[in-house]
Amino acid sequence: MKNKFTVFSFICFGSCILIWVPNVIFQVPSPFWILTFIIAPFGLAFAFLAKNYWLAFGNVVMFFSFFILMAVGYYINSQL
Repeated sequence: MKNKFTVFSFICFGSCILIWVPNVIFQVPSPFWILTFIIAPFGLAFAFLAKNYWLAFGNVVMFFSFFILMAVGYYINSQL
């Protein structure tokens, strides 16, 4: 049972990363990034059920990824 939760959490983490690809890599404005606020908490819950704290940390980072990327973007633009 523990392994199944790990797989589900990893799928949530991977899907959150893939959601950001059009916006960050291809510079195509895609509104799907908002799904990270829905998917990441499920990944976090699955990670805690599997007792995999690295995946829990990754899903927390993905939950706050919008704010992290926004802060990094503002910092980079302020340096130019």
